[in-house]
Amino acid sequence: MKFQRLTSVLVFVLAGSLFLTASVAPAGPKEDVAAATMKWAQTFGQNDPDKVVPLYATDGVLWGTISPTVRADRAALRDYFVTAFKVLPGLKVTFGEQLIRVYGGTAVNTGYYTFSYNKDGEAKTLPARYSFTFVKEGENWIIVDHHSSAMPAPPR
Repeated sequence: MKFQRLTSVLVFVLAGSLFLTASVAPAGPKEDVAAATMKWAQTFGQNDPDKVVPLYATDGVLWGTISPTVRADRAALRDYFVTAFKVLPGLKVTFGEQLIRVYGGTAVNTGYYTFSYNKDGEAKTLPARYSFTFVKEGENWIIVDHHSSAMPAPPR
């Protein structure tokens, strides 16, 4: 009887341990890249260039949605975000479908997102498509290339 009860307790403890281990299993690289992308979105939503720029590599490149020129150094990246946050007050971003591919220490996240902002007291949106290229630096994924362009109108 004692042996049967001990066996039941051990099975219960083992099952609980397996459940806890499965629920705290580390995320894979795709989930880490998705988290890095969401970190960018949350930071971007703070409308503070000095918080957004550090998410890019020191040699990171940005071809922004509202820029006619590519930005290839930190000063140019900062200038882009200063202008964007000024021209599009209250700027936020919401991600749609994402296609994340990981190639060792490099990852590409491609998809679409929608910017929202206020202009002259009116809520506006700007749908766009994007590609982020991330490189793993230590435990973090940083942006080395970011291309964003307004979504084109459907063909007629």
